[in-house]
Amino acid sequence: MNYIKGPDFPTGGIIMGRSGIRSAYATGRGKLTLRAKADIEEDAKGRQSIVVTEIPYMVNKSRIIQGIAELVKNKRIDGISYIRDESDRDGMRIVFELKRDATPQLVLNQLYHYSLLQETVGVIMIALVDGQPRVLTLKEMLQKYIDFQGEVITRRTQYDLKKAADRAHVLEGLRRAIDIVDEIIATIRACKGGIPEAKAAIMEKFGFDDPQASAIVAYRIGQLAGLEILKIEEELGELEKQIEEYTELLSDYSKIMEVFKKELGEIRDKFRDDRRTEIRAVEGDVDIEDLIPEEDCVITLTHFGYVKRQASSAYRIQKRGGRGISGMKQRDEDFVEEMFVTSSHDQMLFFTNQGRMFSLKCYEIPEGNRTARGTNMVNLLALAPEEKVTSMMRVGDFDEEHYLVMVTKNGLIKRTRLDAYKNIRKSGLIALGLNEGDELAWVRLTDGKDELVIATRNGMAIRFSENDVRPMSRTAMGVKAISLKPGDNVVGMVAAREDACILTVTDKGQGRRTPVSDYPVQGRNGMGKINYKVNDTKGYVCGIKVVRDDEDLILISNDGIIIRIAASDVNVMSRYATGVRVMRLADNDCVVAFAAVEHLDESDKTDDEMDDEMMADSMEGQIFEAEENDLPEDETAGDGLEE
Repeated sequence: MNYIKGPDFPTGGIIMGRSGIRSAYATGRGKLTLRAKADIEEDAKGRQSIVVTEIPYMVNKSRIIQGIAELVKNKRIDGISYIRDESDRDGMRIVFELKRDATPQLVLNQLYHYSLLQETVGVIMIALVDGQPRVLTLKEMLQKYIDFQGEVITRRTQYDLKKAADRAHVLEGLRRAIDIVDEIIATIRACKGGIPEAKAAIMEKFGFDDPQASAIVAYRIGQLAGLEILKIEEELGELEKQIEEYTELLSDYSKIMEVFKKELGEIRDKFRDDRRTEIRAVEGDVDIEDLIPEEDCVITLTHFGYVKRQASSAYRIQKRGGRGISGMKQRDEDFVEEMFVTSSHDQMLFFTNQGRMFSLKCYEIPEGNRTARGTNMVNLLALAPEEKVTSMMRVGDFDEEHYLVMVTKNGLIKRTRLDAYKNIRKSGLIALGLNEGDELAWVRLTDGKDELVIATRNGMAIRFSENDVRPMSRTAMGVKAISLKPGDNVVGMVAAREDACILTVTDKGQGRRTPVSDYPVQGRNGMGKINYKVNDTKGYVCGIKVVRDDEDLILISNDGIIIRIAASDVNVMSRYATGVRVMRLADNDCVVAFAAVEHLDESDKTDDEMDDEMMADSMEGQIFEAEENDLPEDETAGDGLEE
């Protein structure tokens, strides 16, 4: 496909996007959006017109003009005052004169939307293979064509070889007959039964076969001159060379391919011309991905459903216990509920509180600056009233070896094979059934062998194997994961990794890391073990994450303040420890979300980047970096006491 860019139609036009071409060439079936070529022109009087010079393939020009005239008459297209066909022998030219108050681009968009100036062309790459019709990919089609042409050249060469050998055999007979011409003439004269009897006599007496005898009796006396005899010798020599070439060609397939390449070159030189159909990248098509740099992004989702994408490098590392920088301007008491780190090219899955699932590419989420609120999810997804996104994740292929594990706030869990969700519609897909009053809150991708840790707001946690939950159908409701006490609810779920620690953070900014081994494996539906001793002073658990020493943490408060710290700055302690202050909060402020990201090495930045970043931060007046000596000694030691 680096060489075969796409179909080239004799009527020109524009193919909008390459996704249809890729689908057709990769699978044998696809749909192309073919659009007429139109330009906006202005005459000397300032009147603007839309001029169409190329139309989609297999679309009749008269039908286009007639259909647009009907649309203008019925006022479905507004802004056209006159339609004129100026086509001649030099080419096509359809002119749509516009009203003075018309917006040309708007009218052109209406023409593409309602008329035959834009058509969908279906592609089915079908061919006869061994006498059977088959749909082929581009590579298969090319290979079958090469094999077929190799067969054609082989059969053609075999035919030419047989023809040359037969002719050489006849010439050899003529050459021998000339040497004994007197005896042959006497034999023919002695025959009284005509040519058949003469042929039989020559064959019997001199040993010639039927083709040679036929040529001899048909030979004229005048051809016995010396010059004609020389021509026989020359022709026989040429035929012997041809026979040798044909035999050598048939014995080496690579030489047959050389002949094929030579003939293709002759066809190219004779018939090639410039491409007529333009292939144009369009916004929203998969081709736009080629223009977007691949980088790690932080996706944030607020309580009221505003989503935002931003490069993770925008949050530079600070000391533990710092105040952070302003990350989002809040309105109407909105705050961030979910934070996710992914690549700009990854596919994002969105799960709603009502148990539905949607899909978007990461780059399709509008990018915002650090203080921007973002875009409401209702503008990106077909959400129902009172429905909001509660969980986000990235996914590659929808294979059979991975599972989606979902947990609700009331402690129900469900495990379903990932391939059950591969056909995601724009209107969403049912991810699981829900009991009345329950909501889907967390979703994780597992490999079928993971151990899950589920934590609650009141400081309990349970660890069990995901195989304790049998695989269920896509619309099933699930089973109990943890038994909750009254007033408690699930606040997080992670897949345990022995090489990492579980980070627990409270809404008061306290936190600590605990080895995964401190969480014993239990059976599903138990009460769990103590994860954190909560109270009004230390706060209640707002979430858990699995982190490594070489990662950073990004935390955000309900006032929109964001801080990025190294995970290694958070002490490793037992499940019973209070922990350290990971984020200093203002009065009535609390931590609402946090995420683990790859470590950002400040030494990798250039001096100019650091200067620019410091200048931007200082201009906003939002930088409050905390040095170690700003912290109480007890807190630095990991006791986590209040000042």
